[in-house]
Amino acid sequence: MRRFTWEEIGQRNGRGPAPQERWLVIDRKVYDISGFCRRHPGGSRVISHYAGQDATDPFIAFHLDKALVRKYMNPLLIGELAPDQPSFEPSKNKKLVEDFRELRATVERMGLLQPNHAFFILYLCHILALDVAAWLIIWYFGASLVPFLLSAMLLGTVQAQAGWLQHDFGHLSVFSKSRWNHWVHKFVIGHLKGAPASWWNHLHFQHHAKPNCFRKDPDVNMHPLFFALGKTLSVELGVQKKKFMPYNHQHKYFFIIGPPALVPLYFQWYIFYFAVQRKQWVDLAWMLSFYIRFFLTYLPFLGVKGTLGLHLLVRFIESNWFVWVTQMNHIPMHIDYDKNVDWFSTQLQATCNVHQSLFNDWFSGHLNFQIEHHLFPTMPRHNYWKVAPLVKSLCAKHGIEYQCKPLLTAFADIVQ
Repeated sequence: MRRFTWEEIGQRNGRGPAPQERWLVIDRKVYDISGFCRRHPGGSRVISHYAGQDATDPFIAFHLDKALVRKYMNPLLIGELAPDQPSFEPSKNKKLVEDFRELRATVERMGLLQPNHAFFILYLCHILALDVAAWLIIWYFGASLVPFLLSAMLLGTVQAQAGWLQHDFGHLSVFSKSRWNHWVHKFVIGHLKGAPASWWNHLHFQHHAKPNCFRKDPDVNMHPLFFALGKTLSVELGVQKKKFMPYNHQHKYFFIIGPPALVPLYFQWYIFYFAVQRKQWVDLAWMLSFYIRFFLTYLPFLGVKGTLGLHLLVRFIESNWFVWVTQMNHIPMHIDYDKNVDWFSTQLQATCNVHQSLFNDWFSGHLNFQIEHHLFPTMPRHNYWKVAPLVKSLCAKHGIEYQCKPLLTAFADIVQ
């Protein structure tokens, strides 16, 4: 078997001269993913983001049945690290990497990756109950202003909460078999929300692989066209004298093009473009089932204009809810190019938590435990609070800041 150095591997990052080779390392084994990346079930970009790097920790974090996955990896194996080479890049903190892997082993021994199915069944039932209640209000009280607005609020809540639930299935957190999670994911995001599972997977796994890393995390692609994000990237724009928007007013126009507009004015049309352009016909069918159900349900009471207005208002409510919750954990944190630091540091510098309470847990879908979620993306959310003290302890040991703040402070920090 061929032996390689980290210098040789680092040059195969996909950005060199043709042919653009992509290699990565998992448990000291070197794999050539140059051709495979386009067939990777999680998408070509998420695996390519680790080209030229050690991918052991993200591999462990993202996959449920690692033994099965390794069988498919065997044809990609081209060698291993030379005996004199460390198990990961010399630039990474050896002790921190080892301590985190020990923490991961502790989490597995404690059973914190095992889901409580009753939790997710009850969560789905509460979403369906709210959906039915919204229709009953229109059916019983009629289409006057107050019932219309009350129904819209309930449907907006349904969309937000279904968004958190599809997030659970998308991360393979509910069932022990990936296939089962994928099936239910398509139902929840497709039929309950009207969005394609493939679109969510394509974007969200990249975000988890390299959070807040410009050109690798799609969630910060709003820089620099709409916003100047992060101190480093903002200074770079100033040096280059590039200005696409009046950035000195971005804390003001954020309230116009951010929370109110993201879902109704962008996601609403882009998800159809994505599904058609990538020929995701199964996802498109699930999406259409949502719109058919919605219009058949409310058209007899509200008419065409009223039903369209209700749908737009629901998307407006969902958009505000979604943007504030998802951005409070990331936008105030460190944003920069990928520096190829260890998995633990990558996640901690890009995420923060919000104080735990019954309301915060429900309102954010337990994304107030964003740090724990990013470190262990397949962990069922009802176990985040159990692992949080262990994560805090590891942070304290290595002098890493563990940020946790009140909900309103987290919202204010986005604007700040």
